[in-house]
Amino acid sequence: MDFFNSVIAFFQTGGTFMYPILVVAALGVAVATERYIRLVYERHTNRAMWDKLQPVLASGDFDRARNLVKQDDSSVSKVLAMGLARQGTVRRREDIEIAMEESMMEIIPQLEKRTPYVALFSNIATLLGLLGTIMGLIEAFTAVANANPAEKADLLSASISVAMNTTAFGLMTGIPLLIVHAFLNSLTGEIVDSLEMVSVKALNHISASTRRRFQAEAAPVETAEKGDEATADAESEEVAPEAAPEDQQMEKA
Repeated sequence: MDFFNSVIAFFQTGGTFMYPILVVAALGVAVATERYIRLVYERHTNRAMWDKLQPVLASGDFDRARNLVKQDDSSVSKVLAMGLARQGTVRRREDIEIAMEESMMEIIPQLEKRTPYVALFSNIATLLGLLGTIMGLIEAFTAVANANPAEKADLLSASISVAMNTTAFGLMTGIPLLIVHAFLNSLTGEIVDSLEMVSVKALNHISASTRRRFQAEAAPVETAEKGDEATADAESEEVAPEAAPEDQQMEKA
């Protein structure tokens, strides 16, 4: 209870600039909470979707993979949907990779949205605290200028201590928001790195499946060519004995 009363007294003696700093702190906490919940949810859904998609891609069942990404709204599904849509129409790896990069360019701004506001609110709170202190010092020196000389020292020290409360409150608001901003940036970078890893792995699965299909299509052609060569050899061997008697007659003559 004493701590709560001391906090209220600290806030009340800080002056009018304590209220704008409090509003900025509330906005920063609201944005940081919303971003944290969104990013954590995005990371969880991406992991769950990739665990479901990876065996399907490894098996080469791209039709089923396309159906899975259409039914999901995660970032992984959006990235792979573009690549899988191109997989059935083009064969070059570069075309599929460009399609996934295009989707990444649309997703990354959504992940980073509103996160810079947390750093902005941190800076605003710190600057409001400094501004409140300066305004408080101006008022203090103005009041002391017309006061009794014997009371000037006491009035000045009391006014300065009150003015410093805004700086303290601004720093108490700005420093945690700055730390939260760095944490949100790190979490966003982790999600972006995971999306890049997923796109590379999906490209490798698509390339491996395409290579296996080409090898399977080329195998019957090679077998047919070998069969034609064997037939031609057999026909040449059959023609050779028929020509042998004519050669013997020419030798006797």
